[in-house]
Amino acid sequence: MHASIRHALHAFPLPTFDLVVLGFFAFCWLFYEPLLKRLGHAKNVINTDMTVIRRRWMAEMAVREIALLDGQLLGHAINSASFFASSNLILIAAAAGVLFGGDSALKSIEGLAVLAPASTLVFQIKMGLVLIALARGLLDFIWAIRQMNYCLAAIGATPMWAPRKVLEDYAEATGAVLNPALSSSNAGVRGYYFALAAAAWLLGPIAFAAATGGAMALLLWRQRRSPASVAVRRIREILEAQPVTTGPHLPRDDQASLS
Repeated sequence: MHASIRHALHAFPLPTFDLVVLGFFAFCWLFYEPLLKRLGHAKNVINTDMTVIRRRWMAEMAVREIALLDGQLLGHAINSASFFASSNLILIAAAAGVLFGGDSALKSIEGLAVLAPASTLVFQIKMGLVLIALARGLLDFIWAIRQMNYCLAAIGATPMWAPRKVLEDYAEATGAVLNPALSSSNAGVRGYYFALAAAAWLLGPIAFAAATGGAMALLLWRQRRSPASVAVRRIREILEAQPVTTGPHLPRDDQASLS
């Protein structure tokens, strides 16, 4: 049994150390978001704080007389996601061109001194990982844009003269569309970090491990210790201390503060 395992590992084109680092990359890439959610339950992280802030945004939107500003803000987010998606598509086309270029593509870059020596198959595996990371990011951006368009329609359909309870429920439902949309956009941006880490594999397994660990550490630092995360946490605290108030366009009985 052990002999067959050793034989399979020996026949596999990747060295054992490369496989270990690849497993480390897969863990960081696939389990980053679940890990972040667990950390968010224990201690504030910027993604958790932003979830609260976005729900508050929709609560404020629901009691505004005109939600034109909210539509413009969301339109800006859609434009940003569309720009990243277009850039991602260009990078995917470039990576695919190298991946499917065969020996000619390998020979065109194997002269670079910084690249680790590799066979055509190993080179294709490494480029394939870059391509997969970019493709996943593209799918995240596409899904984010679709969800933001759903949310844009919900903002446009916001009832202007509804009872307070209706507005509260409507804001909660709209926030339930907005938060996953912007979370998907964030996941798409995060895909660039891991695509760069995957590209570092071309330099060798040590560079691959260092780039993966560095990307993970940078992402976690920005979530929990960066000046932006501290500021966002303070914004959340201010908003939670200030109730939502309805505007004069609503029925008089519903002009009390919203909880």
